Amino acid sequence: MPSTAEIRAIHDLPIPDLLFRAAQVHRAHWNAQEIQFCTLDSIKTGACPEDCAYCPQAARYDTGVKPEPLKEKGRVLEGAREAKAGGSTRYCMGASWREVRDGEAFEQVLEIVTEVAKLGMEVCVTLGMLDAGQARRLKAAGATVYNHNIDSSREFYETIISTRKFDDRLATIRAVREAGLEVCSGGIVGMGEKPEDRIHFLHELTLMDPPPESIPINQLVPVAGTPLAGVEPPPPMEFIRMIATARILFPRSRIRLSAGRTAMSDEMQAMAFFAGANSLFTGAKLLTTPNPGESHDHRLLASLGMRVEAPIQA
Repeated sequence: MPSTAEIRAIHDLPIPDLLFRAAQVHRAHWNAQEIQFCTLDSIKTGACPEDCAYCPQAARYDTGVKPEPLKEKGRVLEGAREAKAGGSTRYCMGASWREVRDGEAFEQVLEIVTEVAKLGMEVCVTLGMLDAGQARRLKAAGATVYNHNIDSSREFYETIISTRKFDDRLATIRAVREAGLEVCSGGIVGMGEKPEDRIHFLHELTLMDPPPESIPINQLVPVAGTPLAGVEPPPPMEFIRMIATARILFPRSRIRLSAGRTAMSDEMQAMAFFAGANSLFTGAKLLTTPNPGESHDHRLLASLGMRVEAPIQA
C-alpha cells in the first residue's frame, strides 16, 4: 500500500507529468475513448436526520428541499427505462435514510431492485448504513453495487458530520463487501479541506482490500441553507489533480465525475477524461442538485470524438 508521502508525491507532480502518467495508466486498463453513463435517482427525498454540512436533504437545514416519501415502483421503473434508452448502463437509487431499517419500506426497495435488475442494467443503491444481512438481501434481489462514500479524510470528516462516525462508514463498506456486492465509495472536493485532507482521503481508499470498484469524485455544490453554502470552489487544476491521482492509484476502478459538473467547463471535463475519469452521472438532476443533462453529455462526447460505453453483453 502506498504511504501518504508517496501519494502526495504523485499528487504534486507537475501537471504535464501527472496527466501523462495518469493517461498511460488509463489506457493500459480501459478504452480511453469510452465513458460509462450512469443515472442517479432519488427514490426517497429529504427529512434526513443526519447533519452532513454539505447536504440539502438534512432536515435541520432550511434548503427548500421538499421531503418526499419512497417513490412508487412504477415511477422508478419509468426513470430506469428512460436512463437505459439514453445510454446509461448503471441505475443508482438513493434514499435519504441514516440507516436501513427492516420493514415495509426496505421490502419495497428490494422489490424495486428486482424489477430494475430485470431491465439488464447494473443496479446500485445507496440507503445509508446497513448490516451484512441486509446487504445480502439486496444482492439476492439483484443489486450489483452499493454506494457509501467516505467523503473526506478521517480528520476532516469530523468537522463536517457529527451524527455518524468515520468508522461507521467503514463498517458499512465491510458489510457490503462481505455480502459480495461491488463497492462504490468516493468523496467530495471543495468543502474547505486542505490538500493534505485529500491525500489522506485517497490513502483511506487504498487501505480497502480490494479497493472500491467505483470511485466517485464530487465537487461540492454549495446549497443555500447548508453550513457550506458560502465555500468557494477549488481551482480547476486541484480537482484535475484528484482525478489523475485517483486513476494512478486505482488503475482498475471506475473514476466517476459526479456532482458539481454544472460548474465545470467542457474543457475541464475533457481534461478530467484525459486524466482518467471514465464514468459520469448523466441526467438533469443528481438527487436534488442540478446536473448538465443527458443531451449536453452526448454533445460533449461527440465534440471530443468519444462515445458512450455500451453495456456488456451477457
